[in-house]
Amino acid sequence: MRHVISALVINEPGVLAGVAGMFSARGFNIDSLVVGRTEDPNLSRMTIVVNADDVTLDQVRKQLAKLVATVNVRDFAGSAYIERDLALISVNCNAEKRREVVEIVELFRGKVVDVASNSITVELAGTETKLEAFIDLMKPYGIESLARTGVIAMPRGMQVAQDKHEAGPQKRVRSLEGAAGVALPPS
Repeated sequence: MRHVISALVINEPGVLAGVAGMFSARGFNIDSLVVGRTEDPNLSRMTIVVNADDVTLDQVRKQLAKLVATVNVRDFAGSAYIERDLALISVNCNAEKRREVVEIVELFRGKVVDVASNSITVELAGTETKLEAFIDLMKPYGIESLARTGVIAMPRGMQVAQDKHEAGPQKRVRSLEGAAGVALPPS
């Protein structure tokens, strides 16, 4: 089953390598891993997409929460959230086919960001499914190059307010001012 996990981590060197190493050492495959700054310059948000059963996912969440730099871990399964993936796609198309491609881009609410004599470059944001459908439609024209950001996700508005009022044991909050603890390997 596909799971989208969000991890709030301290913004310091080596955190990404530590998370990737944790997944690798335990044989977990990552479908998508995106890291970006947050509203707090001391924190970064990692959005990790994994295909795993519930037992494996529980291990992933627990291991991720044990990492010293991790402030909070959240699995979006069963909650209201928004996810987006961004793609830049360069498509082969001459002047005769350009209108066809642009119409498809408009149907997908994409944006043409560059036009050349034999190609156009499109920017498209949406769910992974939406991007995959668009890519499939562009394949007959010929995709010159493709770059994707990977999935980012956040809880929906009402879910954010609800999360702030809940104080459940699944949340681990760490102070940025406190001394870092020692990370111990799992026993």
